[in-house]
Parts: sequence; structure tokens; C-alpha cells
Amino acid sequence: MSRTLLARLSAAALLSTGCWIAYTQTQAQPPKLTLSKVKDDLYMIEGDGGNVAAYVTSEGVILVDDKYEQDHEGIVAQVKSVTSLPVKYILSTHYHADHSGGNAKFLPTAEIISTANARINIINRTQSNAPPGVAAARVTFTEETAVFLGGKEVRARYFGRGHTNGDAIVYFPALRTIHTGDMMAGTTPLIDYPGGGSVVEWVKTLDATMKLDFDTVIPGHGAVTTKAGLLNYRNNVDKLRARAAGLIREGKSQEDVAKVMTAEFGWGPTSLQMQWSLPGMMTELK
Repeated sequence: MSRTLLARLSAAALLSTGCWIAYTQTQAQPPKLTLSKVKDDLYMIEGDGGNVAAYVTSEGVILVDDKYEQDHEGIVAQVKSVTSLPVKYILSTHYHADHSGGNAKFLPTAEIISTANARINIINRTQSNAPPGVAAARVTFTEETAVFLGGKEVRARYFGRGHTNGDAIVYFPALRTIHTGDMMAGTTPLIDYPGGGSVVEWVKTLDATMKLDFDTVIPGHGAVTTKAGLLNYRNNVDKLRARAAGLIREGKSQEDVAKVMTAEFGWGPTSLQMQWSLPGMMTELK
């Protein structure tokens, strides 16, 4: 082997090693989370995974959702930046790993509460792309429940199907604020038909939610908004439902409907909407 070739191979090996070290170091970095005040003692933690709400009381903290398992330390750090008290309760909005993936690490020290269907979906590993080890809540409800801590109340309601068959709307009555989970998330709905979701029932569920007395909305993903913002989202879901139903009743193929969903509602060609939502809509909206 010539010295020139040897030098080139050595340089390539060093470059590959350097890139691998940089890659693994990047992968090892914990996700960056940020905390912002919503109202009074209510905060939102955002970044990796779904939005977490943190309600600080004189006896401890009530969380809504806990992101992925990898976010546990980051969530705890953000909570500690506003109180020295521990997390006592976590109200889960639904079973997906970006909202309930941290359950296993919180269960030894906090009580986790979800709808009965959310627990069943975790136990049955309904989410096809979920990481291993997502833990189910120990306490469940079917219609409504409430947590009282440090003189403060948080309610959780199940109004019906939508994103999944077990979406909880979490209500902070004293603050006139709700956390919707992924019943409002981003700009377009993800209907998890394998998890019992329904685009038809989604609108009805939001209609029931709108009857609560609130003015502020923490969505599953995205910025804090208002009741008017949630109404606009509800109307967009209804517009999507009506558009898809019209196409399907005209006899359009799944491929044709997919093109419209991409052009008019921003569904990516390889998105979860295409994988989970479109086949189910083709059946539900016939």
C-alpha cells in the first residue's frame, strides 16, 4: 500500500470517527424544553413531545401529560425552576407516547390518571410506532374526574371520540383554562383510527368542550390560544370532514382523496395522517 493511499485511508477513518462521535454526542444531548407562564400558577412546558401543563399548588404540582420518557429529567428541572414541591398527580390527555411516554418514570412518585380507553390502548400497544415500556395509568375514569390539591381543583372530562377513543379534556376552572391534548394540535387533525378516533365525532366532542367556561386553551402541540382559536380549529376539522365526505361519496379513490388532503389541508405524502387517518376516513365517510 502506498503512503499516499494509507494517508487518505487514515484521514477518512479519522473523519468517520469524528462524525460518529459528533453524531452520538448530538443524540445523547437531552431534548431542550422551555417553560412559560400561562396564568397565575399555571405553566406550559414545550419542546420535545406534546405540551405539558404544570399547575403549582401549596402541596405539590399537578401535570397534564409527561411527554416522552427521555424528557423526564427536563420536565422535573423545569418544574423545579418555579417550585421546590414535587409532582403529585399527572392527568393524561391520551395514550400516545409523546404525551404519556414519561409515565413509567413518574409512577414511582406520582399518581397518573387517564381515561379507561387510554389505559387499554397503552396495555394493548395500539400505537404501532410507540417505543417500548410506555406505562399505563393506575387510576382511570370513564366520564369525568377531579383532583384537589393545595386548595386548587383540576377536572378531567371525556366528551367523546376524536383524535382517539380516549381523549381527556383537562379543565382548570379557577383559571378558565383548558388543555385539549391532541383534540387541538398543529393546523390539521390526526385521526387515529387504529386507536378509535373519528373525524365525524371529533366535531361533536369539541362542541361539547366549547360549553365549558374558559377563555384560554393549551393545545396538544403549538402555542397557547383562545376559545375563538379552538372554535376556528373545530370549524377547520368540520371543513375537512365535509370535503373528504363529498369526495368519497362521489366515488373518488383513496389516491384522489389523498391528493386533495395534501393540496388543501397540508397532509404530507408520508405523514401519519396518510397512514392512520386516510384509510379510516374512506370507511367512516362512505
